[in-house]
Amino acid sequence: MSSISNRACFGAGCYWGTEKFFKKDFGNKAFPGSGAVVDGAVGFMGPSTAKKNPTYKEVCTGATGHVEVYDFTFEGGEKAYEDLVKHFFMFHDPTTLNRQGNDRGTQYASAIFTYDEKQKEIATKVKAELQALVKKGKIPGYQSVDVVTYITDATVFYPAHDEHQEYLEKNPLGYCNHGYRFTQWPSA
Repeated sequence: MSSISNRACFGAGCYWGTEKFFKKDFGNKAFPGSGAVVDGAVGFMGPSTAKKNPTYKEVCTGATGHVEVYDFTFEGGEKAYEDLVKHFFMFHDPTTLNRQGNDRGTQYASAIFTYDEKQKEIATKVKAELQALVKKGKIPGYQSVDVVTYITDATVFYPAHDEHQEYLEKNPLGYCNHGYRFTQWPSA
């Protein structure tokens, strides 16, 4: 059995909804018993050449190279990580390039930042499976038929300021453009 990092990082548009759907919904609604999100934070991640210590305002310009992400630790091994990747694809549209609903810009890209080769292997496998399901018409809730999520190595995570952490827990009626496109992973 190979080991896998228990840290994960996903960008699915605005990080408030990404945090809520992983932290609150993953183990409770979507994949009960699969594992649990233990602790995390919203913030920014980008390529190693991206600006160091970016501010929220700088990231919002789209010029820093960062993506809004939720970076977290989880319980469970490879199966839990695979379920996390599937869940990620269920609550946002991975076919819209640098956009989720009203949010537009490179900071809203659909991205999976992997912490090891096993995570990259699993994320790549699940993305290919999703692409095949979309092409077969088994997942109708997306804008396009081409999955544009990028998968890359994790770099430095920069936490957002405190007011943005657990935002939707503090503001239950706050802005969130995420929603389930489908609630069960289809069979091939």
